Amino acid sequence: MVTKQFSGLPEHTDLARADSLAREIFTDIANKWTLLIIETIADDTLRFSELRNGIEGISHKMLTQNLRTMERNGLVERTVYATVPPRVEYRLTEPGRALRAVVDEMCGWTQRYLTDIERSRRRFDA
Repeated sequence: MVTKQFSGLPEHTDLARADSLAREIFTDIANKWTLLIIETIADDTLRFSELRNGIEGISHKMLTQNLRTMERNGLVERTVYATVPPRVEYRLTEPGRALRAVVDEMCGWTQRYLTDIERSRRRFDA
C-alpha cells in the first residue's frame, strides 16, 4: 500500500479535502470491522483467534487487513511471542482506547435511537 507523505500542515487535518491525512485516517477507522475490533478488544489483550471468534462474520483476510491498518495507525499494538506455533496478541494503544470511548458513545447512541430508526425505516419502506 502506497500512501502520501504529509507534513502536518493545517490542510492535512481538513476532512473536506480529498488529499488530507485526516480523511485517510477517517476512512481507515470509519468502517464496521475497525469499530467491531475496537469493541471486541476493549480492555483486553486478545489473540487473533479470540478476535475472530468474537466478531461474527469477519473473514480471516478482513481481520488481518484491518489489524494491519490499525497497527499502522497506532491504534493496536501487536506482540509476537517466539513459540511454536507463534503466539500473537493484540491490545489497544492509548489512541485506540481514546477511540474506543468514541465508539462506546456511538453504541450508546444506537441503543438510544434504535426504536426511532426502526420506525423510520418501516415508514420509508412502506
